[in-house]
Amino acid sequence: MPSSHRPEATGELQMMDEDAALLDALLDAAVDAIVVADAKGRILRVNAAAGTLFRQSLDRMLGGSISELMTPDMAARHPGFVETYLATGNRRIIGTGRDVTGRRGDGTTFPMHISVGRTDIAGGPVFIAIMHDLTRRLIAEEALMRAQRMDAIGQMTGGIAHDFNNLLTIIVGNLELMQMAGSDAKTAELIEDAMSAAEMGADLTSRLLLFSRKGELRPEPLDLGLATSDALRLLRRTLSARITVEKRLVDDIWPVELDPVQLQTAIINLALNAQDAMPDGGRLRLEVENITVDDDHMAQTVPFPPGRYVRLSVSDTGIGMTRDQQRRALEPFYTTKPPGKGTGLGLSMVYGYVGQSGGHLTLYSEVGKGTTVSLYFPRSDGGAARVPTQDTPSPAFGARRVVLVVEDDPAVRRLSEQRIAALGFDVVGADNAQDAWEILTARDDVALVFTDLVMPGTMTGEDLAHRIGSERPDVAVLLTSGFSGGMANLEGIEGAPQLLRKPYRQADLAAAVEAVLTRAP
Repeated sequence: MPSSHRPEATGELQMMDEDAALLDALLDAAVDAIVVADAKGRILRVNAAAGTLFRQSLDRMLGGSISELMTPDMAARHPGFVETYLATGNRRIIGTGRDVTGRRGDGTTFPMHISVGRTDIAGGPVFIAIMHDLTRRLIAEEALMRAQRMDAIGQMTGGIAHDFNNLLTIIVGNLELMQMAGSDAKTAELIEDAMSAAEMGADLTSRLLLFSRKGELRPEPLDLGLATSDALRLLRRTLSARITVEKRLVDDIWPVELDPVQLQTAIINLALNAQDAMPDGGRLRLEVENITVDDDHMAQTVPFPPGRYVRLSVSDTGIGMTRDQQRRALEPFYTTKPPGKGTGLGLSMVYGYVGQSGGHLTLYSEVGKGTTVSLYFPRSDGGAARVPTQDTPSPAFGARRVVLVVEDDPAVRRLSEQRIAALGFDVVGADNAQDAWEILTARDDVALVFTDLVMPGTMTGEDLAHRIGSERPDVAVLLTSGFSGGMANLEGIEGAPQLLRKPYRQADLAAAVEAVLTRAP
């Protein structure tokens, strides 16, 4: 009899092995992270996506505590939640799901959605958690809300400007009739003053209409480089002698079709804003260059349609803006200047003009470092058309070498880490230069440090590059910044590290990484 049961037993074992193999395949095929843990929080099983999401090896996660994937406050409360559920059946996440904050192996946090199921194995409860990274969705939602808010403000200001223009038409018309009827010198002077005020009101409404994209434009073929040079000639007579003006115009600028008068007004507005941000003097730099935007152009939260653009950037070394100020900077009547020093319409007018011209505006600023406003205008011969994405190296390019990404903005850091990882590198993150240096001194396997130039705290990205050059010359350095190359102070840094300007394409990132790694000793 025992021998008659062997084939059946063998078959059962084979079926169990096949079930296990099928389960492994299902887990690894899942796009979302899956973690299985017991009632004590010990991790029993994970899939490949979980290792990627939490940036830990599967071997390290297995047998570890589920609390290591949580923020400290949630980790402290989690055992109580489990005990309460097992004792009372009171559920908080099981069967419903919730948006929470996850913690990666390097200590960085990220938003995620988690749903939890429960089963019993060998008489004990087992919990299965499925987790989805919400980073990209939240960035997209924030950008959409910002765009909707600006559109709503534009609709409101456009309506106000339209009604105000009707009133001005009546006022100006009556004043002209009074002038034609003749009057004494005193009355004529009063009428002239009233006419001047009405003209100022008309100018105000025209700027409001430009913001709401209802103003009348007269586009014509333009060389943006020549147009910028013309605007600079006017500005040199207006700007303070304490302002050093620089310009950089690349050869063979693509043609654009823009209203030349409004373009000149936009450049002058940006330059005067820059001057106001530099009360003690500084540098004003204007740059014009061709830019190709493809599907990998993701360094900014503003979605850019793929195409070819001409970019005009106006940069200063002024006082800069806080992040709250940057979020409101494009709203009409919002100004950071003292009362009586500005209307708050200059930048909003530029924003409206660029949008009505089919272009896009980005603003990058750091407190105490300065501001760069970039205007992207579509190439006139079909610049808004889709362009092919440049070839980028395969994941084998990175060869699992380690890159330390240093960026204080959490959303930008997560994106940078994802883009570096897509090139086949292992990634470690830090949110400031001091932490990055401590990581670097504790590890000898870092091949490249990819750091933002401007950093909070006592050590900047520039300081970090200096220190790496003098104390760790075996490590390559790639700097990045929203400022143009001409505004970044790279003088004296050992090895003259390359600067990759935000926003950049994946192909640009790959080329820059390859260049610095090839040049490294």
